[in-house]
Amino acid sequence: MQNNIFLFKFYYQWWKNIDKSIFLLISLLFIIGLFFSLVSTSLIASDKLDTNSYFFFFKHLIYIFIGIFIIFIFSSLKTNQLFHYSYFLFFITLATLLLVPIIGVEVKGSKRWIDLFFLPRFQPIELLKPFYIIMISTILCSVRTSNIYLKYLLSTILVSIIALFLIMQPDIGQTLLVIFSWAVLIFTSGVNIFLLFGLSTIAIISLVYLIMYVPKFDYIQGRIFSFFNRDTGTHNFQSDKAIESITSGGFFGKGIGEGTLKNRVPEAHTDYIISVISEEFGVVAIILILLLFLIFIYMVFKKINYEKDDKTKLVLIGCVSLILMQATIHIGVNIRLFPTTGMTLPFLSYGGSSIISISIISGIILNLTKRKIEN
Repeated sequence: MQNNIFLFKFYYQWWKNIDKSIFLLISLLFIIGLFFSLVSTSLIASDKLDTNSYFFFFKHLIYIFIGIFIIFIFSSLKTNQLFHYSYFLFFITLATLLLVPIIGVEVKGSKRWIDLFFLPRFQPIELLKPFYIIMISTILCSVRTSNIYLKYLLSTILVSIIALFLIMQPDIGQTLLVIFSWAVLIFTSGVNIFLLFGLSTIAIISLVYLIMYVPKFDYIQGRIFSFFNRDTGTHNFQSDKAIESITSGGFFGKGIGEGTLKNRVPEAHTDYIISVISEEFGVVAIILILLLFLIFIYMVFKKINYEKDDKTKLVLIGCVSLILMQATIHIGVNIRLFPTTGMTLPFLSYGGSSIISISIISGIILNLTKRKIEN
């Protein structure tokens, strides 16, 4: 009886203090993703793998339940606990990323996953990203040294190590995502604009050199050349079908289950979910989804505007920049603004690692935007 009372009080305090509007928006985006998983992609994905018709839908549902639990755990911690646990989890997830070249599983030419006998297959970078944001923010806001250039150096070394191991996989999309979020945090911290420009230029030149002259990255080079040479390119099939589907769907779409893209591309339920939605539900559905993302980002920035702690501000800005950039890359690939790269749409795409990652980010956001009543 006492345990039940304690749990009720704990839950009541949690619900009382979190930003309910942000939580409801997060929940709504998850529900929308689950809905599209049920009506648009799961049946086809299951048919391709000759599994139960609702296999992917139920897996998606399980991941979302796990995600909601993770959100509850991270958002219910005290702020100092959140940071302390995040430092520990950062080094754990970083270690798994460093192990990918040794024990990673190769899928379609890329070694990005780890398959441990006691855990489902997962993508380490997805679990690392939330804690990476906290670690970079902590370095930039550290009071142990007043030397701002030392802070920039330490953060640059850290992002370089992560980017190097991502490039080795290779995973250019996640590499750009990590570098972009680092640049946003550096810029927000008040760095000299010329220093930021210089560091960014070095990073871009290094990346271009690797893609152009290192044999390991011939496949990525082919994708880029195909992107700029549409008529002769050999890597445009999926993006061409995606843009065709968006066009054929028109403003109101073809109707539930009437789309054909999910039959024609292998990653319709992950990397091309926005095209599948557009084909069956129309551009109007995409506009509404983008509006939800913009409202979510606006509400977080509204909280940032009233926040006094610099580290909390940086973490929130970093989390929002991750979500915004990842969504931009996903949509950009689907409408041929960017070369093809495997990038899920936050909240909506199927994928265990992706859902767990965005759940951790959501939990961090809810934690740092809740009412401050603790000392």
